Amino acid sequence: MKIALLGYGRMGKMIEQIALKRGHQIAAKIDDSNKEIDFTNIDAAIDFSIPDAAFNNITNCFKNGIPVVSGTTGWLHQYEEAIDICQAHQGAFIYASNFSLGVNLFFELNNYLAKLMKNQDNYQVEIEEIHHTKKLDAPSGTAISLAEGILEHHANKNWKLGEGDEQNIPIHAVREGDVPGTHTISYDSEVDHIHIQHKANNREGFALGAVIAAEWLFGKTGVFSMRDVLNIS
Repeated sequence: MKIALLGYGRMGKMIEQIALKRGHQIAAKIDDSNKEIDFTNIDAAIDFSIPDAAFNNITNCFKNGIPVVSGTTGWLHQYEEAIDICQAHQGAFIYASNFSLGVNLFFELNNYLAKLMKNQDNYQVEIEEIHHTKKLDAPSGTAISLAEGILEHHANKNWKLGEGDEQNIPIHAVREGDVPGTHTISYDSEVDHIHIQHKANNREGFALGAVIAAEWLFGKTGVFSMRDVLNIS
């Protein structure tokens, strides 16, 4: 495929390396929301840009028949509008807070454990995420997705950064060193402690998952998730 990289920061550069290794071509590198894009030479776009640029980049692709995979956070207040544009142009789209195949399997494990713990009132749940010091947002999009998975099964109403309470699941965000990403779900009671954890050894898994998602999306129409890519029913 001929892939456009919407955003050419650390993740964009890693996606480029993975895509080239898998036999794809990089048709465009867009690191400026005002830059003109030649859509005639593009088969798919992978968006890891900045929040202010993401919506326009993504929807311009839809209007030009280009399928999009996006991992940009901070623009999701416009997500439904983007979906409407995608559907109006019979486009194809996958958004994920994390494209790592292992993390998406971890999401499923988290959901299953939350379901098992639904009626165990003697346990208190919390989330910890650890990332490198250059990560600007907190909590991570992955931590929020994990919290949302737990909230589907628990009495808590929402999540809260820092210390939680009876209504909110606490998410602790730690920034240190060059940590690619570690997410831990803990259930604590007076008598024991249950936890599950995903620890990224490097950032290649995130880039590989995005490229695999673009490969899967090519030729399709609709709005999908990584559950579809992984064929998780």
